[in-house]
Amino acid sequence: NHTLLTEFVLSGFSSHPELQHLLFFTICLVYTMTLAGNLLICMVTVHPTLHTPMYFFLCVLSFLDISTASVVVPKMLVNLLSEDRSISYLGCVTQLYCVVFLAATEWYLLAAMAYDRYVAVCHPLRYSAVMSPRACLSLVLLSCCSGKVVSVVQTAWVFSLSFCGPRRIDYFFCDIPPLVTLACADTSRYEKQLVSATALVIFTPFCLILLSYTCIISSILKISSADSRHKTFSTCSSHLTVVTLYCASGTLIYLQPKSSNSQDAKKILALIYTTVIPTLNPLIYSLRNKEVKEVLIRVM
Repeated sequence: NHTLLTEFVLSGFSSHPELQHLLFFTICLVYTMTLAGNLLICMVTVHPTLHTPMYFFLCVLSFLDISTASVVVPKMLVNLLSEDRSISYLGCVTQLYCVVFLAATEWYLLAAMAYDRYVAVCHPLRYSAVMSPRACLSLVLLSCCSGKVVSVVQTAWVFSLSFCGPRRIDYFFCDIPPLVTLACADTSRYEKQLVSATALVIFTPFCLILLSYTCIISSILKISSADSRHKTFSTCSSHLTVVTLYCASGTLIYLQPKSSNSQDAKKILALIYTTVIPTLNPLIYSLRNKEVKEVLIRVM
């Protein structure tokens, strides 16, 4: 009695029809700010005065933020104004793969950025040799390869499940938790594996980041000049802010028990993760960084 599933339906925020137009204009504005802010960061970081590893990683992070928002938001905007909210089976597979790939890659990239700050603060005399252009490119490629492995495994596992029941996804994009709920087989084993994989993807880079900043703070406290301590810490505070935002939102979305949050709350958290945080990153890095602000003013 099983039928071949050719498409899903993304219900999105259809349970609140009175908010559809308000959500459309709000999300459209946020998406525009995401594109403008991150493209501006990419333009600024290619300035000759900012040809350093930190700004190279920042440029890659901005590119990933643009990609994350672009994978999710355009389809969501169309669905907010359309009665037809369907997405093809292949389209859902592609969207899930891209979302997981970009999220995992960003996490590993944040760990690489923390390592860059560790070398800059704790081993300044060796910084140029350790963080050479080749080493920076290798760290970015390693982050991408790690993200690809995570994405391929998770996507393959999700779509190896049988979807013989309803095809309506109570979400605004194809993500792992809402897709698993549509499976007609026992998914308890897979849900445990998902929690383990998410913990591995989030907490392995987080532990590396924590270790790096433990060493950084220890070195900062040894600096005698208060101005030097403040300047050194200010270069790291932007990165710490971004890590905190990603860690908090990712943990609340993927590591919370089913009963702890309503579906609407999970949608809001996912909306923040995919649209709001990519918008905040350029603001965090530009407003708290004197060099970026100077180049930004010069460019504009």
